[in-house]
Amino acid sequence: MASAPNQGLPLFYNDLTPISSQVHADWRIRPVAGAPFLKNVHAVPLLVEEFISASRHFPIVFSVGDNPVPLALMGLNEGINTFVDENGLFPADVYVPAYIRRYPFMLARLRPDTDELSLCVDPTSDVVGAYDEGDLLFEDGNPTERTKAILAFCEQVEQSSLLTGSFFKDVVEQKLLIDGEFTAQPADAPQPYVYRGFQIVSEEAVKNLRGDVARKWIQSGLMALIYAHLFSLQRMADVFGRQVQQGKLPVPDMPLI
Repeated sequence: MASAPNQGLPLFYNDLTPISSQVHADWRIRPVAGAPFLKNVHAVPLLVEEFISASRHFPIVFSVGDNPVPLALMGLNEGINTFVDENGLFPADVYVPAYIRRYPFMLARLRPDTDELSLCVDPTSDVVGAYDEGDLLFEDGNPTERTKAILAFCEQVEQSSLLTGSFFKDVVEQKLLIDGEFTAQPADAPQPYVYRGFQIVSEEAVKNLRGDVARKWIQSGLMALIYAHLFSLQRMADVFGRQVQQGKLPVPDMPLI
C-alpha cells in the first residue's frame, strides 16, 4: 500500500536537467491550473516538519524497507487520490505537501565525486519551457527573483530532508516502527478490506521509552511529531470513507497491499 519512491528518479520526475543561463535563457515559468498527474498518486513523501499540518488531513505512515520514508496517504489503493479533482487541484483548505509544491524543480547532485547540489528541473513538465507567457528564469544572464525564490525553497526542502533523516535515525535506534494494518468493512461489502504494506510507530513502545530519551525528545520537539503521526492514523477511516463516497474501492477479490 505504501511503497517508497522510485530509486531511479524521484516520484513525479520523468527527467532532470540542470538549469543553465545559456540553455534556458528564454525559458519561462507559466501558471498552470492544477497538476493532473496527482490524480493517480495515492502517497506523497512528507518532511517531518510537515507532520502537524499534514496530520489534520492525511494519515501519515512510513514505507517498508531499510530506509523508511514518511508518506501522506491521499488514497488507500495504488492509483487513487481522493483529495484532488480532475485537474489535480486540492480544496483550498487542504494542506499541500512541500514535495508537490517543489515540482518540477529540485536540487540534485550532478557528479558522484562531489557534494555540490545544483538546481535542476524536469524538462518534461508543462510548467516550464520556451513559452511566450510567464516569468523568465533568467534576465541578462542572471537568475530572476522568481528563480532565486525557487532555489531558496528547494534549499529549505533539502535542509528539512536532513532533519527527516535524523528523525528516522532516532526512531529506528529505539525500534519504534512496527507493521501497520487497517481494516474496514462497508455495510454492503461481503468481506472486510484489509490494508497492509506500511509501517507505523508503536504507541506502546513510545510509552515505554527510557525517561532520559523521552525527556530529550520532548525538549527537542520530536515527541510532538511522533504524536502528530499517531493522531493522523485516525484519518485512515476518513480516507476510506472518501473512497467509498467517490466509488473508488477496488473489487472485493483484488489483493490489497
